Amino acid sequence: MNDFMKQLSLEGKVALVTGASYGIGFAIASAYAAAGATIVFNDIRQELVDKGLAAYEEKGIKAHGYVCDVTDEAQVETLVAKIEKEVGSIDILVNNAGIIKRIPMCEMTAEEFRQVIDVDLNAPFIVSKAVIPGMIKKGHGKIINICSMMSELGRETVSAYAAAKGGLKMLTRNIASEYGEFNIQCNGIGPGYIATPQTAPLREIQPDGSRHPFDQFIIAKTPAARWGVTEDLQGPAVFLASEASNFVNGHVLYVDGGILAYIGKQPK
Repeated sequence: MNDFMKQLSLEGKVALVTGASYGIGFAIASAYAAAGATIVFNDIRQELVDKGLAAYEEKGIKAHGYVCDVTDEAQVETLVAKIEKEVGSIDILVNNAGIIKRIPMCEMTAEEFRQVIDVDLNAPFIVSKAVIPGMIKKGHGKIINICSMMSELGRETVSAYAAAKGGLKMLTRNIASEYGEFNIQCNGIGPGYIATPQTAPLREIQPDGSRHPFDQFIIAKTPAARWGVTEDLQGPAVFLASEASNFVNGHVLYVDGGILAYIGKQPK
């Protein structure tokens, strides 16, 4: 391996990817394992952790799974101490765990709003805060926050999610500002519309053979003219976790097929 390619290696690194039992987190953690990292993940219930462990095992990846609610500061502190003792100190953190509630703003309760903010914004703060001291001690660290196009755009029914992801973008910049001098880089990845089991109903072919209206809308708004796949996020995630990105800090890399650059087609 030449010196340049060595920069992209994650050999010997410990990566914690929150909520990585499936979906985007699982794809990112799998890429990290392929690049040489030891994978640690959490989920909120034991059955989800077990499901994740089985999925990693099926791919030939030895992952370490823990039950932890990332909105609970005491649980997170216990988790990080346990990882340091059982696996090693954390070099890479991906704040991936998140939820969305699609409810019109005036129908959403303050409690529902707070729940989304708690998981999507407060949790990344709590987990980052728990791992940064260890990164300072080691003299390096990478934090990657899974942001969203809703870090930049609004849309009906996602007021809490957009508020949280906009806040997460600014938390990313602030961590970079505050801890850059300790050789800690904090960046974000903003996925576009990704084809996952959760979005499958929005891509179903209609009885008349046409695309689902939302599917048509996304294709028309995306210069790449397709949905993303979780594999599209793997290269950017490895880059931001590796030494190749040591002077990239406070940046959000949008992996969206060009949606944010595009005003959309003129109606015929």
